[in-house]
Amino acid sequence: MKHIVSVSLGSSERDKKVTVNLLGEEFVIERRGTDGDIKKAISLLQELDGKVDAVGLGGIDVYLVAGNRRYPVKDGLKMLKALQVTPGCDGSGLKNTLEREIVNQLFREGIFYKGQKVLLVSTVDRFGMAEALAQNGADLIIGDLIFALGIPVPLRSLKTVSFLAMLLLPIIGKMPFRLIYPTGQKQKKELPKYRKYYEWAEVIAGDFHYIRRYLPSKVQGKTILTNTTTKEDEELLRSRGARMLITTTPEIEGRSFGTNVMEAIFLALLNKKWEEAMPEDYLRLIKDLGLKPSIRRLND
Repeated sequence: MKHIVSVSLGSSERDKKVTVNLLGEEFVIERRGTDGDIKKAISLLQELDGKVDAVGLGGIDVYLVAGNRRYPVKDGLKMLKALQVTPGCDGSGLKNTLEREIVNQLFREGIFYKGQKVLLVSTVDRFGMAEALAQNGADLIIGDLIFALGIPVPLRSLKTVSFLAMLLLPIIGKMPFRLIYPTGQKQKKELPKYRKYYEWAEVIAGDFHYIRRYLPSKVQGKTILTNTTTKEDEELLRSRGARMLITTTPEIEGRSFGTNVMEAIFLALLNKKWEEAMPEDYLRLIKDLGLKPSIRRLND
């Protein structure tokens, strides 16, 4: 039996533990939130090191990506370096492979279509999804400046994102992560102040904590493309009129775990360190596991 733990800067109220069988192997998968306390997260990582098969880092990125460049996040690296024996990851390898493939699949199957209006709340934490949306002809509003930095300037092209990333991410990566991303109890606080971008979109995509934080009281008929959702999140979206919820990771016992959890599972199956795993390894496992998006109709 393999043991996978996600150590998250998110709220401990979202903790979960499940047992699943994958490719004939039993996995115990658990998520442990540290309520935004990075010292507590590092202490927990040190405690788990060498005792579990792989660890996912939740609620934080080790690297942010734009174009073909990646930019280190100081707090994320600090957490990763707490693991000396056990492989650790932040989910970015799967975001670049699984999420890219799932977006392509959604277009192939006609669930998404060319010219569809998509609000992508952030791209530098899921550039694979962003590129796939752009390559399939989505009409994109990119919300990195809006949702991460509070600057109400929508971006319309990935070239602009890459240019701004070169200027800003070397600085932003050195800042405390809590200043650019909701951690702990901040994940529950709602600030519905960017309503016009939600109203414009037919699809609202990307990190669920950003989506939820600024979610208007009504998102009638909208499709939400995300992951790391719970039954409570699903009910919230249903109550606000969302038409469909699509998660890029499979639902396990009513919970869509984050890409960091799934990537940690992949590392355990591959018996590899994060830096040793290649995109083709992930693509093979995606095929072997038959991973597909979880699609739930919330309202007609």
